[in-house]
Amino acid sequence: MGYGLAAVATVGVGLLYGAGSRMVARARRRAAARDDRGIAPVPSASILKPLHGAEPRLADNLATALDQRGYHAPAEMVCGVADAGDRALDALAGLKTDGPVALRTVIGGRPKGRNAKVGNLESIAAQASGEMLVLADSDMAVPPDYLASLASALAQPGVGAATCLYVGRGDAGFWSRLVAAGIDTHFLPSVELGLATGRANPCMGSTIALRAQTLEQIGGMAAFRDVLADDFEIGVAVRAAGLRVVVPDMVLVHGCADAHARQMLRQELRWNATVAGLDKAGYLGSVVLHPLPLALIGGLLGGGVFAWGVALAALLVRGRIALAACQLDPFGRKATVKLQLLALVPLRDLLSFTTFLGALAVRNVHWRGANMAITAPTSTLKD
Repeated sequence: MGYGLAAVATVGVGLLYGAGSRMVARARRRAAARDDRGIAPVPSASILKPLHGAEPRLADNLATALDQRGYHAPAEMVCGVADAGDRALDALAGLKTDGPVALRTVIGGRPKGRNAKVGNLESIAAQASGEMLVLADSDMAVPPDYLASLASALAQPGVGAATCLYVGRGDAGFWSRLVAAGIDTHFLPSVELGLATGRANPCMGSTIALRAQTLEQIGGMAAFRDVLADDFEIGVAVRAAGLRVVVPDMVLVHGCADAHARQMLRQELRWNATVAGLDKAGYLGSVVLHPLPLALIGGLLGGGVFAWGVALAALLVRGRIALAACQLDPFGRKATVKLQLLALVPLRDLLSFTTFLGALAVRNVHWRGANMAITAPTSTLKD
């Protein structure tokens, strides 16, 4: 038993090494292509930002979307809240509005469906004027060529939508840094492996850029009112329309705001349970991507030196992935931040394995103050 688990962990180490290599290659391609991009014609653009409550560094994150240098077409950022008392509006007050991207605010009514974010987006999209619509989470910080990169991706033949990978940034203390470490060292390599093998068809709330006519073709935001994984389902609908969803080399930054352990665990269980609900077989198979805990269990069950050696190799390959994630950060990272991330790797690996197992028992998720049931395979929300 111990040797068997160590052997499975060895496979995981090899896969993660390959994922780390893809991350390094992505960073190099991004650096080489950043100043070599041209598209014609350039579409007018609307960045749609659904806001909900006060978030750490919300104003800073939104400001990066307004700072789109060299985008030679009309562009706007349309922020939406459900009611005029939402504290997210405070973050908009100090934003500069004299830059290349105009800023508008939409205050909508009560959402028509169970997914409050989609209801917000539905109100925002109705007011957007751009030919290219960019659905983007409020906690994303983006580089200055964000719109240009997305427009370039959409200009490729047969492309219906573009989505973006992201690294993590802890904005609310230790627990948020632990969440960010999970994004850097678990989320990123798993998506890279999925892209390499063809098993992943990502379409992520970090950013979904698509033409206004494409959104209309797939039924508008109203078609996704009652699904939990609205971003995933948008990707499914785009592909069903005969178009591709692409992932450009550009990487964004996700500001993690989990200030408490309970908040962190709720969110990570929701993320994992959503993935498990969409693809149970793939989710179970991904256990191989947890080589450290598998090797440690193998060592305790008699795997001997072999198992302990695999555990060490697992730590080293995860550290390599952490450094690759630092290289992908479009804003760069201080040496102290890199060291903090490396120090969190062992704890992060064990926590990820725990939430991986825990999500298999989850039937309800806590999301934006509400408890909702997941019904596979469509992740439909039910009260």
